Amino acid sequence: MGFKSKLRSIVEDNTTTKGKIFDYTIDVLIILSIIAFSIETFPDNSEETKELLYRFDILCFFVFSIEYVLRIYVAKKKSKYLFSFYGIIDFLAIAPFFLSSFLDLRFLRAFRILKIFRSLQLKKFNLAIKRIEIASKLIKEELTLFFIVIFILIFTVSSGIYYFENEAQPETFKSVFHSMWWAVVTLATVGYGDVVPITLGGRIFTIIVLILGLLIVTVPAGLSATSLIKAREIQEEEERKKSKNKLE
Repeated sequence: MGFKSKLRSIVEDNTTTKGKIFDYTIDVLIILSIIAFSIETFPDNSEETKELLYRFDILCFFVFSIEYVLRIYVAKKKSKYLFSFYGIIDFLAIAPFFLSSFLDLRFLRAFRILKIFRSLQLKKFNLAIKRIEIASKLIKEELTLFFIVIFILIFTVSSGIYYFENEAQPETFKSVFHSMWWAVVTLATVGYGDVVPITLGGRIFTIIVLILGLLIVTVPAGLSATSLIKAREIQEEEERKKSKNKLE
């Protein structure tokens, strides 16, 4: 096995011992960098803390840059990796440093957390990931219809609350589009309370929308649960067939 192949077995294959160590090391650094990024947002950090966080961020940048270069080097199809989900996330993890002279992209460091998804490729997660893929395919049409219905409902509810509240609150409900924020948070049963109806008709309409929202929230949960159960049954059936074929 050549040097490049050995390196690939460490960088890309997280089922090997060295590959797991490499991945876990990167994952720990990702988590620490996210914690550091969050601490950095405190308004009363001392100069010493700011300096320490800055130095740690440089360390993260250095390690993630090496990881990025290594992944490009060992990739069989470099362009495929560069434009893949993981390739883009790996680039975003180091982009703030490369572009700091032109743009303030420090917020992109939050995307580093997405790098942890690579660890989910570990063998023990393979069945779970496959199950989610099967479940997604099983309810693809239902979910598409659900989101179409949601869009129609948002527009209808926005129009309704605009009709009831525009005259009473012209600054808040300026148009149907301005009313969409209220429609979304009400249908989602979040109800931030920043925008509330004050007319009798608007309040009655809100009660109806809230009840409708409670019903809507349960739909995707029910679809997901049913599809995951079905996906597990499909997997178990496939495993039984494989076991039967081996015995024969």
